[in-house]
This record gives sequence, structure tokens and C-alpha cells, in this order.
Amino acid sequence: MSPIGQQEGGAGADGPSGSALSIGAVLDLLRPDFPDVTISKIRFLESEGLVSPERSPSGYRRFSMADCDRLRFVLTAQREHYLPLRVIKEQLDGRDSAGAPADPESEVGVAPPRRLGVVREPVSAQDLRPARPVRLTRVDLTERAGVTDAFLRELAGAGLVTPGAGGYFDADAAEVVAAARALCDLGLEVRHLRGFKLAADREAALAAQIAGPVAKGRDAGARERAADLARQFAALAVGLHAALVKTAVAQELD
Repeated sequence: MSPIGQQEGGAGADGPSGSALSIGAVLDLLRPDFPDVTISKIRFLESEGLVSPERSPSGYRRFSMADCDRLRFVLTAQREHYLPLRVIKEQLDGRDSAGAPADPESEVGVAPPRRLGVVREPVSAQDLRPARPVRLTRVDLTERAGVTDAFLRELAGAGLVTPGAGGYFDADAAEVVAAARALCDLGLEVRHLRGFKLAADREAALAAQIAGPVAKGRDAGARERAADLARQFAALAVGLHAALVKTAVAQELD
């Protein structure tokens, strides 16, 4: 690690300690409430203009408590309200103009970020973050999802689940199998589920069209920004699908 990386990640990066915090100290403050936050994420949010820490004469970031509050606002708005960064920045700019604290749950000053109703109930962008890597054998998967090996083979034949390297399955495959089993328990057959897979593939292709160009950026946060955009798109797509199904079901019942 370079001297710069060591100092920036430490508790006392270049300059008076006081209220000036290094990026590592900020990380320590945020992680109890936001376990997934990283130094790269903080730098990315800075590159997007969500926070603007001062710089020491040597160029090291020096965060204030106000900067930490802004970061909490951003992370909370992403996790609880599922807002894109552009909208979050508008919220912050509005609070700055009103002189209100950067507290996403505060009722003082500008209203807190609105929830996106279309994704409120079905799924959030945070729900679409990659699951912790696991390796499940066929036996593990059938036991975890409560299905027979014959049912798993039928799902695989329909293209709903596919083993990865070495023939192992991941946690997402387990969710697919469990959901498929629940639908079949209601009277569907595996062949009826192929339409779900085709729709998911089409939406994934659309997400790739939107996020792909962003991922090709040369800055350090390009891939993370693209992944965040793809998850936001997916959450909105799932929410729209749920709303359309809800409307259609109500019409059928009427």
C-alpha cells in the first residue's frame, strides 16, 4: 500500500485531528449503521458531488461532521427510499438552500426524500445486491428448497436454474427453486414458468443497455455506478411488473 493510501485510511491523516476526520475514521463512524459501506463507496459519492471534504496541504481528504451527516443522508436515502443519486443530490441541495441539517428522517425544513411507491413493497435496489457467495450441491439445493431431484431437473431443463462452475448452485438459484415450488404448489406446471424466465431475460438485456455504457467509464467508480444503476432499473422493473399484475388480477376478479 502506498503512503497516501495508508494515511487516508488512518485515523489522523495529515493535519490537525480536531473535527477533521480521515476517510478511514469516517468509515468507522458509518459502518455500524451501514455495514456494506467501503472507502471506494465514499470516494465514489465524492466524485458524484454528494460530499465535498476539504483537502489538507498534502492533498488528503479531511471530513467534517457535516460531511458525515451528508453521507448518512445519502446512504439512508439509498437504502430506505431507493432514490437515484441525482434525486438525492437535489434533496441535499434543497436542504443546503434552506439551511436544514442533512438528516433524511428529519421533519425540519425541506421534506425528506420521498419513497418510490412503485418499488416500495415488491423489492428494493438493496434487495438486489449480490448475495453472499455460497456453493450448493444438487443435494444441498433440493434440501434447502424442499424439492425433489426430479423437480430440480425439470427446472434446469426449462432453463430456470443453471449450475455454475463445478456444477454448484448459488443462493439465487435456491430462491428461484423455492419460488418455483411455491407456484407449482398452487397448481402451475414448470412449463408455465418459462414465461417468467423470458421476461427476466428481456429486462436484464434492457438493464445492460442502460448500465453498460456507464460501466465503460474510465473513472474508478464506473463499475460500481453501473451496478447501482442496473439494480435501480431492476427494482423499478419488478415494481412495475407487480403493479401491472395487481391491476390485471383485480380486473379478472371483477
